[in-house]
Amino acid sequence: MLVETQKIEIMKKLKVIISGGGTGGHIFPAISVAKSLEKKVKFIELLFVGSKNRMEMQKIPEYGYSIKGLWISGFQRSFSLRNLLFPIKLISSLIKSRNIIRDFRPDLVIGTGGFASGPLLYIASKIGIPSVIQEQNSYPGITNRLLGRHVNKVCVAYDNMERFFDKKKLILSGNPIRESIINFKDKTYYGKKLFNVDNNKITVLVIGGSLGSKTINESISQNLNLFKKHNLNLIWQTGTSFVNESNEYTQNLNIEGISSHVFIKEMDLAYAAADIIISRAGAIAISELCFIGKPIILVPSPNVAEDHQTKNAQSLVNKNSALMVKDVNSKRKLVEVLISLSKNKKLQNELINNIKKLAVADAAEHIADISLGLLKNEFESV
Repeated sequence: MLVETQKIEIMKKLKVIISGGGTGGHIFPAISVAKSLEKKVKFIELLFVGSKNRMEMQKIPEYGYSIKGLWISGFQRSFSLRNLLFPIKLISSLIKSRNIIRDFRPDLVIGTGGFASGPLLYIASKIGIPSVIQEQNSYPGITNRLLGRHVNKVCVAYDNMERFFDKKKLILSGNPIRESIINFKDKTYYGKKLFNVDNNKITVLVIGGSLGSKTINESISQNLNLFKKHNLNLIWQTGTSFVNESNEYTQNLNIEGISSHVFIKEMDLAYAAADIIISRAGAIAISELCFIGKPIILVPSPNVAEDHQTKNAQSLVNKNSALMVKDVNSKRKLVEVLISLSKNKKLQNELINNIKKLAVADAAEHIADISLGLLKNEFESV
């Protein structure tokens, strides 16, 4: 009898491949959707697919999931010798994607962006496996625009996306945010304690994306004396490339409440401790910041496809929900705008009230429901 029960469970196990990587903006949504699926389906097996030598190959196993890597990278828009390898990498990744799908036999495939999503979702959709992509940005990249022709559903976070995708496939789901972020509000005391900030000062959180930002880092480092002059705390995530410089600057300044960090794992506590946030304008960062509901200054990265970060940021600026400083102007204007905002309580409150209206907390759950809706009702729910 036990053997028969086990057979039934194996037959009803849902097998899902999730592909997302390259940056935290693709990885964290993938993990959030995975967790939502696990909550909804009793017997489920998940496999992640990413790009070799990218951060997902390290991050995904930290969350307890298996991952396979494809030899794939993006096509450089300027002339590069690496572009000569692109066709070879693409063919290699298409073949390996087919092999992964053949061996794992998924019932469902979900893509959250990144180089690996292209070949994997293309193969899955072409052989009839239910497939979903999640587009985080207001202006989609070429990979998702092409995949949109083949997949069953396209989950998006912005209105007016029928410019790029078939309207019948579109689902306005919002962007998934990290589970730990959702409960940040009760953690202010612990956040201020962890980062050792002065409770009598405004606390500024600076995050340049999961890979760090040279421009933002230089803007902060060149003006650290102004943080001291204007009584501002600073929690500064630098990324790996600027760690030595930032440590030297903060140690030389030696002021309580000013600290630098290569990567902040306890981002929920950092958000809780912060009064004002400076950030890049990646789609997932913006979605989390809308949920956090604090005054933000966005510095869009110019080094992204179709300049989508500027478009993301502008969508908030148009709704009077954020301030924006262009990357090219950040060394001259960023800290100046920050200090002005720190002294303008009326503007802070206005930004808070407006950005909170844009928050979506259950996007991962919505995407999981849309994905499961493509399947026959043969998998036992929790």
